[in-house]
Amino acid sequence: MVAQAALLEAVALHAPEFDVIHIHIDWLHLPLLSRLGVPFLTTCHGRMDLPGFSNVVQRFPDAPFVSISDNQRLPLKEAKWLGTVYHGLPADLFRPSFEPGSYLAFLGRLTAEKGPEAAIRIARAAKMPLRIAAKIPRGERNYFKEKLEPQIDGEQIQLTGEVNDEMKRQFLAGAAALLFPIDWPEPFGLVMIEAMACGTPVVAFRCGSTPEIVEDGKTGFLVDTLEQAVAAAGRARLLDREAIRARFDLRFSATAMARRYLDVYGDLLARRPYAEEPLADVVTPLRPTEERSFALGA
Repeated sequence: MVAQAALLEAVALHAPEFDVIHIHIDWLHLPLLSRLGVPFLTTCHGRMDLPGFSNVVQRFPDAPFVSISDNQRLPLKEAKWLGTVYHGLPADLFRPSFEPGSYLAFLGRLTAEKGPEAAIRIARAAKMPLRIAAKIPRGERNYFKEKLEPQIDGEQIQLTGEVNDEMKRQFLAGAAALLFPIDWPEPFGLVMIEAMACGTPVVAFRCGSTPEIVEDGKTGFLVDTLEQAVAAAGRARLLDREAIRARFDLRFSATAMARRYLDVYGDLLARRPYAEEPLADVVTPLRPTEERSFALGA
C-alpha cells in the first residue's frame, strides 16, 4: 500500500499531462481519479465477486471499467463497463512448434481450484504422460503433500517444478495439449494463450472465461466432465497447430490488445462534454495512434 500511495501521488502531480489515465490497481484510485478531471479507466485483473467491491463501485457510478473477459464482469453488472479487452502477448515471446506433442501439460499454481488432481486423473485415464510445471504456494503445501505428491510417480506423472519463460516455451511447445481443468470463475487464464502461442491446443473445463478464450474444435476443446476431457486429450493431436498459432496472432497478440485499448481510449475521449476545455496542450483531435495514455499497475 505504501508503493501504491506513492504511485497515486505521482499520478496526481502529472495527470494534466495525459489524455487518458489507465489504472490496473483495482479500486484504490477511484476517490482520487474521480476528482482530477482527466478521463481514466480501470482494468481489474482478478475476480469481481470479492467482499466489498460492489459497495465501493456503487459509490463511483461514473468510473469506467474494462473487463478482461465478459465473464469477469458478471458479478458486478452495475459497474460502468466500456468493453472487454483480452490479454495479449508479444508475438515473439513464444516460438511455436508444429510437431505433435508427446505428453499432456499442466501449468499453474498447485491449488485445488486450478484442477491438478483432475489433470492427473485425465492423464491416467487417457494413458498419456503428464508433466506438471508449477509453483507450490506456501499455503498449499499440505494440499500438495496429501493430495498430489502420492500420485507423482516420476514416470507417467512428473513434476517439472517452476519454469522461466524459455523453459515454459519448451514445456508448452512439446505438449500434445495443455490441460486446464479449473474449478473456479477464472477471469482470463493467461496460460491458455501462452499454449496457443506455442501452437498447442487447450483442453479446458467450461468455466469462467474459458468459452471466450478456447474456440472449441479449433484451438482446443471445451469439456464439462472428466470423461469428455479424456476423449478430448486423445483428439488434441488432430488439431492444426499452425492454425492455433494463427488464431493466437489474430486474437491474443500484444498488437491486437493494444488496438482494442486504443478503441476504448478513443471512445472514452469522445464521451467528454462538447464544451469542455481541451486537456493539457491538446488543441486538435488526435488520431488513435497519437493518443497519450498513462498506465498504472501494481
